[in-house]
Amino acid sequence: MKSTGIVRRLDELGRITLPIELRRTLGVGERDPLEIFVDEDRIVLQKYEPTDIFSGSKDNLYDFHGKKISKESIVELAKLAGIIE
Repeated sequence: MKSTGIVRRLDELGRITLPIELRRTLGVGERDPLEIFVDEDRIVLQKYEPTDIFSGSKDNLYDFHGKKISKESIVELAKLAGIIE
């Protein structure tokens, strides 16, 4: 991991502010969702990108009952259901 040299304090509600330079560099805009990961004793923030709930693919996504599913997974499910061959 590369240090940015930036130090921020948590406010009384547990929030931090990401510097504008960092947001611009990483392409994070206002109200963009960030995903939070824990790696041992580290907190990792990553710009959230929706993925297929079955394969993890980020291509050809459709919204189905609030979940993302790819065209490829739809075809696989149709094959499993015997709808197509």
